[in-house]
Amino acid sequence: MALELTFPYKDVDGQTSHVDIFLPSNTPAAKPLHTILYFHGGGLTVGSRKSYFPRWIHDSSLKAGYAFMSADYRLIPPSTAHDILDDIQDLFRFLDKDVNRLLINSKKTDYQIDASSVFVSGSSAGGLCAYLAALHAYPKPKGVLSLYGMGGDFLTPQYLAVKTKPFFIGREMLDPVDFKDFLHPFPPDLLPTSDSPLAYHSLDDKDKPGWPKNLRMQLCRLYLQLGIFLDYFTGEHASSLSMQLRAILVSENKDPDTIVAVARLTIPEKHIRLFPQFLVDSTFPPTFLLHGKEDSAVHVQESYNMKNILDGAGVKAILRVVDGEEHSFDYAQGADKKHKALFDEAFVFIRKVFDGI
Repeated sequence: MALELTFPYKDVDGQTSHVDIFLPSNTPAAKPLHTILYFHGGGLTVGSRKSYFPRWIHDSSLKAGYAFMSADYRLIPPSTAHDILDDIQDLFRFLDKDVNRLLINSKKTDYQIDASSVFVSGSSAGGLCAYLAALHAYPKPKGVLSLYGMGGDFLTPQYLAVKTKPFFIGREMLDPVDFKDFLHPFPPDLLPTSDSPLAYHSLDDKDKPGWPKNLRMQLCRLYLQLGIFLDYFTGEHASSLSMQLRAILVSENKDPDTIVAVARLTIPEKHIRLFPQFLVDSTFPPTFLLHGKEDSAVHVQESYNMKNILDGAGVKAILRVVDGEEHSFDYAQGADKKHKALFDEAFVFIRKVFDGI
């Protein structure tokens, strides 16, 4: 049975962020372990290291003799993606400088972690975190496993257009009035957090049977509905970055390259580090992308665009698009059997990267 250990890796804003470490039971402790590091989904607005837990990645990692980790990061709002990126970089510093000392001091294991051999993974918003880690973390990750990851293309109507009818997995339109405490300007009691658990109304509830009870679970959808996600992502509210980019998107010039070039000049330089599509070069690590073709939350075009960018930079990359599948399809009952060949292919890719093949 795998050993699970939890360590704090950062204290900031009165909050402690943790990382859970799962160690294999079938591998000799003769040398430091390769690691699969996972970032949870939730639109960057909800969840923790224990939310949306990717059982198939966890199980496959341990079976292969790798360590598996799942980490907290600060949530939007009131934090921004700048804070999330800072957390990611601090997590890698922790893995590089502190984790092995803490493993030894725990007296529960002889395993050590090779901080220079970490494969980053993530689902949806966590895929975006994986991209940011690949771009900015040190030691540089060995590879990326992106599961319907956000951030492959922020210059789309999904992020920038104001929606007037259901657009997100067929779910109802939201009333902003119900979310006033999460709309800018924020009330003073909206405090930073890296842990906002998933919670649902009872199935017996007359008004909202089984609906999300934690309002944060719907925040990403609200920001997408209003076409202002990137304002909360960057913290650029006063001049509404979303409105500026929306104007470019609906302009008469429909040439994709021109739109990208004008958008790149419009986004303030301090925020460019948050946009993976502008930063990929030949040093980006090998990447395996997995996406459902019918995904209405994070459109498959994001992974197509990221694959094209990776190809253009000469980065080893594989994209697998799964026909008929929506968002989070790998969490559906029976997905581990239905998509076994695909999941196995992802881990063959990971093994080859670790082995330098």
